[in-house]
Amino acid sequence: REISVLWTLKPGAPWQSSAEEVFVCSKFILAIGHNAAAFLSCFILDSVCWEVVGVVKLWNEWCRTTNTTNVLPTDSFCLFYRLISDPTVLLCQCSCYVAEDQQFQWLEKVFGCMQKEDLQVTILSTCPLADYKTQESTLTLLSPFLKALKTKEFKEPVCCPLLEQPNIVRDLPAAVLSYCQVWQIPAVLYQCYTDVIKLDTVTIEAFKPLLSSKILKSLVKDVSESTKNLKKLLTTNETHNNIYI
Repeated sequence: REISVLWTLKPGAPWQSSAEEVFVCSKFILAIGHNAAAFLSCFILDSVCWEVVGVVKLWNEWCRTTNTTNVLPTDSFCLFYRLISDPTVLLCQCSCYVAEDQQFQWLEKVFGCMQKEDLQVTILSTCPLADYKTQESTLTLLSPFLKALKTKEFKEPVCCPLLEQPNIVRDLPAAVLSYCQVWQIPAVLYQCYTDVIKLDTVTIEAFKPLLSSKILKSLVKDVSESTKNLKKLLTTNETHNNIYI
């Protein structure tokens, strides 16, 4: 159950990090889950502006990833991209399940490569609406909706209401946020509560308020083109999921 992180920060040259080898990262944007990853694909990522610089290989009871970078929306993968115009901006799409006993490895091997000074982290993830705790009935809630949770060091305004007690976050999003809290890294988690578990247009577009945030505002693509890309991505997903009898 070992996790391997392979960096290719120079074209065609694999790069394995050590304690003395770290790279400067000012912004780290992490999308966890298929809908969050699809949001970045449609509204932020552009093949002309970004380049793949790393991949995580892991296996567990729920998924097995490879080192391929040609992925479908339904694939399990974890890829890292770097902004060509500003190499200190790093983005990660993580559509694979990271088991509890693998989360510490993931954190150590990913963040261990980054210089932690002047680093800011933004996390996007989804969560079942049934996990949201409220005094009112979840049947009356208009889903999907966003809630935010941040570390003590994060001082910027958030793009949605903060997550209320006694709600908690779990799995890799919680692990990343806890890691940032311990290392005093400014970080914010935007969690989308939704009643749809598969790739879904409404769920993906629920993240759109984040496009006005300070960290994403300068990275947004043409919104009209993004909408076309979203429709194309979901069409590809529906075709990939067809079952013939």
